[in-house]
Amino acid sequence: MTNPFLALEYEMAMENLGEDYYEEVTPAQFPQLILRFVNKNLLPIIGIDEESVTDDDWIEAFGKFQGIRPCLALKYHGYQFGAYNPQLGDGRGFLYGQIRGKDGLLYDFGTKGSGRTPYSRQADGRLTLKGGVREVIAGEALYRLGVNTSRCLSLIETGESLWRGDEPSPTRSCVMVRFSKSHIRFGTFERLHYIQRPDLIKNLLDHVIYYYYPHLSTSDTPYIDFYGELVQRVALLTAQWMSAGFCHGVLNTDNMSITGESFDYGPYAFINTYDPHFTAAYFDYGGRYCYGNQPLIGRLNLELLQKPLSLVIPFEALQARLSQYDFYYQQFYHSLMVKKLGFENLPENLGKKLLTQTIDLLKESQYSYHQFFADLASQFNYGWHENPDLILENTEIKYSHFRSWRLLYHQALENFVREELDEIKNRLDRANPPVVPVRSIIEAIWHPISAEDNWQPFYDLLQQFYL
Repeated sequence: MTNPFLALEYEMAMENLGEDYYEEVTPAQFPQLILRFVNKNLLPIIGIDEESVTDDDWIEAFGKFQGIRPCLALKYHGYQFGAYNPQLGDGRGFLYGQIRGKDGLLYDFGTKGSGRTPYSRQADGRLTLKGGVREVIAGEALYRLGVNTSRCLSLIETGESLWRGDEPSPTRSCVMVRFSKSHIRFGTFERLHYIQRPDLIKNLLDHVIYYYYPHLSTSDTPYIDFYGELVQRVALLTAQWMSAGFCHGVLNTDNMSITGESFDYGPYAFINTYDPHFTAAYFDYGGRYCYGNQPLIGRLNLELLQKPLSLVIPFEALQARLSQYDFYYQQFYHSLMVKKLGFENLPENLGKKLLTQTIDLLKESQYSYHQFFADLASQFNYGWHENPDLILENTEIKYSHFRSWRLLYHQALENFVREELDEIKNRLDRANPPVVPVRSIIEAIWHPISAEDNWQPFYDLLQQFYL
């Protein structure tokens, strides 16, 4: 039987750009291949019936990497914690293939942990099993929370022992395939500025617009319009992270996608309580990429991207588009947070006041950020419309102004007739899953895997992310 993954019509979008943008590489061969996770929810996007795929098909395509054209390790640089690093590139992954989805969009299959490349430096090109498990959880949890994110297509344990400084070692290994809209990064452009090739920047811009911003192809100013839309997309993404209570941890420019999509989940963490200074990465000693800094870093990375783009786009035009970032971010964040509170539209002043008081409540009470919104969803009932004292009556929040917050939330509910309360309840359920994988939950999932090879808690957790 033909492997459905190998029978797909792969496009040569990146390959056709030429070797100025990538290096052909050979995948590692692994001593063992154990299928641990497959994302069957992604198969309809690429037109594959899950019943037609066997475990051997997944392993052949995404563990042995057979049957596809050359694997491409992409070339890029990046600003890492504010310092420019020209020694980057895909060091433990490659672009495996590009597929046109049933929605008409182009998608990438990109690997992580698939072996050494010319950009591995002194590293082994491998991925720890715990790192793979964490990335699966991040992608599915963020998708459930409405974040524009990459997702894992497959996770295969590979039977090697790895030594790491941040995990008890030796530790287990895996190879992962990431499903995303693009693996082109801000750092892809930054490398071309470093080697002073404005011609390659222009070629890459044409490529990006053709494949990822085709609606701009008829514009009189497609390059600047691309940057303007990217500004808007990054503002939306940072607002999504903030409303989801998510701290990426390593927002270097090589971890920023030109499609405004979140990807590459290393030391990420979901916040426990509302704390703008919460830092996910243990090595982020100065808190540069702390939770509260993410909107600022999004803007800064867009500003750094102006350096390569200004070789082909007037600098003043770039500055003008970037000046809209803060406005976009505030609008997106306000809208997302109001939805987490159950509302689509509120009078402007009431919406701003309710959001401000909600953040004050979460910040001063230090009640669990995610539990607060889960409580709103699970406890919501018609009585809230009649009596403000019933709002979150089963939630113990130590906050001196909790009564004032209840009255304000009740005031917001009074903008709706009783028949509209079901939609508020539905909106609360959609925006606020009952479980968000904070660190303690992830560790509780990992322990049975590491101790007794028990994967059931992992699978049970993932099921809670699916509506």
